[in-house]
Amino acid sequence: MKSTTESSSKRYATIEKWPVNDLVDGIIEGQFSAIAAVQSASAVIADAADAICAKLEDGGRIIYAGAGTSGRLATLDAAELPPTYNFPPERAISLMAGGKDAFLVAKEGAEDDRNAAIADLNAVELSNNDVLIGVAASGNTPYVASALEYAEKTGCVTVAIFNNPHGLVGKMAQFSILLPTGAEFVAGSTRMKAGTAQKVALNTLSTAVMIRLGYVYQGLMVEMKPTNAKLHKRAEEMVATLTGCDLVKASAALEAGGRSIKTATVMVKYGVAAEKAEAMLKHAGGNLRRALEAGSE
Repeated sequence: MKSTTESSSKRYATIEKWPVNDLVDGIIEGQFSAIAAVQSASAVIADAADAICAKLEDGGRIIYAGAGTSGRLATLDAAELPPTYNFPPERAISLMAGGKDAFLVAKEGAEDDRNAAIADLNAVELSNNDVLIGVAASGNTPYVASALEYAEKTGCVTVAIFNNPHGLVGKMAQFSILLPTGAEFVAGSTRMKAGTAQKVALNTLSTAVMIRLGYVYQGLMVEMKPTNAKLHKRAEEMVATLTGCDLVKASAALEAGGRSIKTATVMVKYGVAAEKAEAMLKHAGGNLRRALEAGSE
């Protein structure tokens, strides 16, 4: 059966003749339908988030596998976790068919190599404590299917994100996140609707996981490391917002607390030194909410 991501729509059969305004409107319309496709998978995304949290709480890793556009989107998600949440980079790994070079230069044939997926997983020493997220628009990409199959046998939590209802990967993973985006504006160009839906699903899944793990407090990314001028200012504003102090005091606390937003917040909130604040956070398992609640008892 033909993949829906490869099918064409009669509606788009003459798009080369359309006025440019109609072209743009039609493409944007497709992006909205991509969001709707993610909404239809919200329940399984939530279930997957809970299962991923359990693995990560035990020290496991989140490993992504993909090819082409899907692999690039997965790599973006993995790359954003360390700077946004200070999540250890060695615990957010992306494997892409064709290797790292394929992120910038397409290596279309690499996606057919099932053995490469197994070799890549062995290279990162996959264990049953890990999570494997396979992303494939067609749902039939050999590299991704092989990775999921191997991870399933290893005892990992497995998640498949795909756009074709007939995709095989949906049967290989514990959590099957189907994003039914249908025919593309340009037939087979899954960097469009399918890619948008994948990006939103990945954002949603990883963000939900980070929030549930305590990397966010009151809607703020309190684990963030201020590594440039913009982020230094953001950190000061976070501490000021969370404690009610002015920016001068927030800046001083950050400096004394090793540029840790959480440490600085506890320091200001309870008038303690950095060492005491760090001890309070350690006792709370690094969770800022628990540390602040314990300090008020």
